Amino acid sequence: MASKKKKAAKAGAGAIGAAQAARNNPYVQRVVEDDELRENLRTAYDSAKKAYERMSNGKGPAKALLDDKKTQKELKEAASSLKEAADALRGGKKKKSGGIGKKLLLLVVGAGVALALSEGLRKKVLDTLFGAEEEFEYTSTTTPSSTGTPVGTS
Repeated sequence: MASKKKKAAKAGAGAIGAAQAARNNPYVQRVVEDDELRENLRTAYDSAKKAYERMSNGKGPAKALLDDKKTQKELKEAASSLKEAADALRGGKKKKSGGIGKKLLLLVVGAGVALALSEGLRKKVLDTLFGAEEEFEYTSTTTPSSTGTPVGTS
């Protein structure tokens, strides 16, 4: 009888320890507090369950995966919901549309196209970067020989 009490006490202590560990776990806290996270997890579970049911309908999972559009849709939805839930658990910030990176890329591409198409703009940029181009005329200081025979044929 004493051994049963010891086992019960150990089991109770284990359950209390597990509950305390779950209470102190930041991931469990996030699931408890975040409604959107719970909804993403619920959606992922429901979609995966529907996809599994469609794949185990007797036709074979390969045929369901390759041919069944509804199964593919359910799997995509499950994956998307799991990704959102994982990002929320990691504390990832939601992506902003039209971020500074996209604007900078658009600016660089636009400037490259403008330089490629406009000769005047190209000259102005080159003059700004490397200074104005010095124009000169070449005048020869030697006089041409007037022997009348080509060079090398004597």
